[in-house]
Amino acid sequence: DVKAAMLSGDKLRVETLRGLKTAILYADVATKTRDSGGIDDDAITALLFKEAKKRQESADLYIQGGSSERAEKELAEKKIIEAYLPKQLSDEELGKLVDEAVAATGASEAKDMGKVIGMVKAKAGNSADGAAIAKVVVERLRH
Repeated sequence: DVKAAMLSGDKLRVETLRGLKTAILYADVATKTRDSGGIDDDAITALLFKEAKKRQESADLYIQGGSSERAEKELAEKKIIEAYLPKQLSDEELGKLVDEAVAATGASEAKDMGKVIGMVKAKAGNSADGAAIAKVVVERLRH
């Protein structure tokens, strides 16, 4: 993909993909798995989620600071990264999982949030962001 981006002259894509490649190599070195084939696919997916989240947080800060050009660049990078992530659950699908978890755990108040979030994360896997899950759980337990 880096080579294809280079050939097409897409500088932002090249820069973003090279950054991801570097992050993966650093993770390989940090976990001492570089010589044995590198980190596994789940670790790479988690790393990509982390990188996408970083881009969103940076964009939010740039927007607060009044730098819309930089925010747009961060969001464009995030979009490139998201293309390599598993499809995320829709709000409706996530709500259904949360409702099932609330019913299964008998949760009725905020102190039960951890049980519900844990169950939803186990069912959703990498197809739902932890912050999105927490948001829906909080909404459901307030009503």
